[in-house]
Amino acid sequence: MSRVSKPYEIVERALELSRADGCVVIADEESSANLRWAGNALTTNGVTRGRTLTVVATVDGAQGTASGVVSRSAVTVDDLESLVRAAEEAARAAGPAEDAQPLVEGIDASPDFRDAPAETSSAVFADFAPALGEAFARARAGGRELYGFANHELTSTYLGTSTGLRLRHDQPNGTLELNAKSPDRSRSAWAGRSTRDFKDVDPAALDADLAQRLGWAERRIDLPAGRYETLLPPTAVADLLIYQLWSSTARDAVEGRTVFSKPGGGTRLGETLSPLPLTLRSDPNEPGLESAPFVIAHSSGDDSSVFDNGLPLAPIDWVREGKLEHLITTRHTAALTRLPVAPGAGNLILDGGGERSLEEMVASTERGLLLTCLWYIREVDPATLLLTGLTRDGVYLVEHGEVVGEVNNFRFNESPVDLLSRASEAGRTEKTLPREWSDWFTRAAMPALRVPDFNMSSVSKGV
Repeated sequence: MSRVSKPYEIVERALELSRADGCVVIADEESSANLRWAGNALTTNGVTRGRTLTVVATVDGAQGTASGVVSRSAVTVDDLESLVRAAEEAARAAGPAEDAQPLVEGIDASPDFRDAPAETSSAVFADFAPALGEAFARARAGGRELYGFANHELTSTYLGTSTGLRLRHDQPNGTLELNAKSPDRSRSAWAGRSTRDFKDVDPAALDADLAQRLGWAERRIDLPAGRYETLLPPTAVADLLIYQLWSSTARDAVEGRTVFSKPGGGTRLGETLSPLPLTLRSDPNEPGLESAPFVIAHSSGDDSSVFDNGLPLAPIDWVREGKLEHLITTRHTAALTRLPVAPGAGNLILDGGGERSLEEMVASTERGLLLTCLWYIREVDPATLLLTGLTRDGVYLVEHGEVVGEVNNFRFNESPVDLLSRASEAGRTEKTLPREWSDWFTRAAMPALRVPDFNMSSVSKGV
C-alpha cells in the first residue's frame, strides 16, 4: 500500500517534488455507481473508484514561460516523481506558452482541503431502485418494456499550486435515461433526467409520460420535409445552446471566424439576438445545478488556460434580455481581445420569462410538431453556426391543441443563434438532461421554445 494515499497529501508531495518555476497539481478522486435494466428487469449494477492526477509545470525562459501538462490515472506516491519530472520535461521541450500568465494567488484555502474525498455508493439509489421496480410492474401490465440506465458520479477535485492555492470542490453528477418500447419494437419513446442525488427523480411519472407517448405513436402519419411550427422541449433547447456556448469564444469571434464576429471586424457584443427577453447565463451557485466556483483546467485552449487554475468564477450572463453580453475568455484571450475575463462555467440556464409548461404550449398550438430530442448534432458552417442533426424517439403532430399521432423522423438544419431570433415563445424554465451532450455537460435548465418555421430539411429513416 502506498505510504501516502490521501489526495491532499498526493498534491502536497507533488508540489514538494517540483523543480519547475511554477507548478499546478490537480487530483481528481472519482467514484461512480450505476444501474442498468432491459425488458423491465435490472441487468447489471456496479460501483467503481479511481484517481487521476494532473501536473502542470511552468518553466521561465528568455523568450517567455513554457508549460508542460501530464495526466495519469491510479497514481500513488511511488509514481509521483516520474510524473512531476515528465511534466517538467514537457515544459522544457515546449516553446513559450501563448497563454502564459502569472499563476493565480491570494485565494483563501478551502476549509475541507485536507478532508477525505466524498464518495458515492449504491445507497444513492435507495429510494429510486424500489420505485423503478414498481415502474417495471406497471410497464409490464401495460404491455410496454423499459430499458435504460442510471449513473451517479461524485468527483472530489483537489487543486494545489506553488503560489499557495489549496482548493477543493465536490461535484455530484447523476443521469437517468429511460426508454420505453412496444413489444414489437415498432414504437419507442425516451425520457431523461439530470440529478444531483436521485431524490428528485420519479420513475412512475416518467413511465406515465412514456406510456402516453407510445399511445400517441399508435397512429402513424408521414410528413414531407419542410418548415414547421415546432415545439422544442427543454432537452433539445439545451443541446443546441450548449453547442452555442462552446462556440462563443471571444478570440475566434474577434478574428472573424464565428457567428459572433461582426462583418468588417469586431464582435457582435451588444447586438440583440432575440426579440424575446431571453437571458442565457451560468452561475456556480445555481440551486440544484451547483458547479465548481473556480477554474479547473486540465489543458489549455481558446476557452481555457492551465494558468487560470483557481481563478474564482462569478455568475455571468452570456445573453441578457435578448442581447449578447459576454463571450468566453481566459485571462490571456481577454487581454488579446480587450474584453472582460469571462471563463466558461459548469452549468447553463436559459430564462425566458415564460410560465407555461410544455403541455400548455401544446394545448395552444393550432398545427405543429412536438419533438422529443435531438441527436447526432454536427456543425456545418461555423460562420453562421449552422448545425445539422436528427430527431429521435418520437416526433408528434399537434392539431387544434392535441397530439394526433407520431410522424416520421427528420434531419434538421438550423443555427441556434438564428433560432433565438425567430423563437416566438419561451415556456417555463426547468432542469433538463441534454441528451446529445450528456457525457460532457449535464447541468442545464431550459424552457421549451416555440419556433414558427423550424427547418426539417429532409426525411430520416432513423429511429
